Amino acid sequence: MSLSLFLLLCFLHPRQPRGEQHFHANLVDMASYPLVASFAALVAVLLLASPATAKLTTLYYQKTCPNVEKIVSDVVTTKQISTPTTAAGALRLFFHDCFVGGCDASVLVSSNAFNRAERDADDNVSLPGDGFDAIVRAKTALELQCPGVVSCADVLALATRELVLMLGGPFYRVRLGRKDALTSTAASITGNLPGPNMTVDQLISLFARRHFTVQELVVLSGAHTVGFSHCSQFASRIFGYNGGARDAHDPAMSPRFAQALQKACANYVKNPTIAAFNDVMTPGKFDNMYYQNLLRGLGLLASDQALALDPRTKPFVQLYAANQTAFFNDFSRAMEKVSVLGVKAGRKGEVRRRCDVFNNLTT
Repeated sequence: MSLSLFLLLCFLHPRQPRGEQHFHANLVDMASYPLVASFAALVAVLLLASPATAKLTTLYYQKTCPNVEKIVSDVVTTKQISTPTTAAGALRLFFHDCFVGGCDASVLVSSNAFNRAERDADDNVSLPGDGFDAIVRAKTALELQCPGVVSCADVLALATRELVLMLGGPFYRVRLGRKDALTSTAASITGNLPGPNMTVDQLISLFARRHFTVQELVVLSGAHTVGFSHCSQFASRIFGYNGGARDAHDPAMSPRFAQALQKACANYVKNPTIAAFNDVMTPGKFDNMYYQNLLRGLGLLASDQALALDPRTKPFVQLYAANQTAFFNDFSRAMEKVSVLGVKAGRKGEVRRRCDVFNNLTT
């Protein structure tokens, strides 16, 4: 790939800076992979079962808001066409919401005089504004058709699925009936989200606490096949690596890739909006190119490239690089598992009238 082509894939993002997301999983014998994967998925469902998740169903709004999926799909499709970064933004929002306190739309809440909310935590200030906007638009459309019925948590889950589909990704089932959180605090974020420079050990530990396996870490990381990262997220890999000269870069990177990034990110300190696509080959398509890139030294974030080097994760990177069907099938199962993390039911939650404000402003 020429330098000029690569630079076309780097861009200045006019909205507030936003970071990236990552995920985890236990090494299995690749020969027994299908059987083990199916068994692991069943065990995961049993482990995550709770009174709240038991109430979730794809037919939850069949009588109260029967067109909910079409309404959400129409709104986010229009948004994605006008702003192509929307899908990746919503996908990040979904992960950042579910991995901290569960899938309860707590990340959508704005800070107020009483509370500094999750979205204003240091690890969340770079979440793309287009993702928030898509959810607000979908919720507004639903309130016009079915006022006070559909939770923001369900809107976020549905919107994410529809946007993944729109980019060519797999369909997966989204069970509905989540309630929205009654609290959202910036303090809850610390130590609960994966970072761009985490080691594989750190990632595995973080996701193991949520009952995710090494394989699931790798397959969920495949969400980085779309979206972008700001230069500050990977600057330590391309400038003065390990205390070396200014142009010293991570040796795990393709030299030409590193040099192109150095040129593209030369002024990132003065202009923190400079960014590059996570997948420089097919940035607007949800496919398995992310894994192929890792095997070529074209991983953008340190935490991504590490997956192709660690013996616990490399076999899965190789599997998904060679087999997009396996990636799509496993990604679908993992997303269903993510979508039921810590869901709220009954009096433990509410259906917000607006996604950015609690119904009781003193909450």
